[in-house]
Amino acid sequence: MGTLSRRELAALVDEATVDTYDEHEQVSGLFAAVEENLVVPFSTVVLGVEVTVRSVDLSPDGRIVALCTRGEYRQTIGLLDLPLPKPAPDGAEWVEAYRHWAQ
Repeated sequence: MGTLSRRELAALVDEATVDTYDEHEQVSGLFAAVEENLVVPFSTVVLGVEVTVRSVDLSPDGRIVALCTRGEYRQTIGLLDLPLPKPAPDGAEWVEAYRHWAQ
């Protein structure tokens, strides 16, 4: 994934949130785009520990989260806080679009 411009990120957000009426619907639209496009599983490092991102989900409090595993351990991490590996997985532009929207 190359670095996208603010304009390109805004275009992705617009694509995911077309016909939405409030923030909840916007998050739902962005979640659908992330879920459909982000290729999982992939590995990344969280707090110095390698984890595998298995899937994304919408949390009860309305955040997009990543389900991370390491061995038998499972933890959800907010997508806004998840470091992406380099190179980033396919579809990571939608994670960046969500971050752009959340600013």
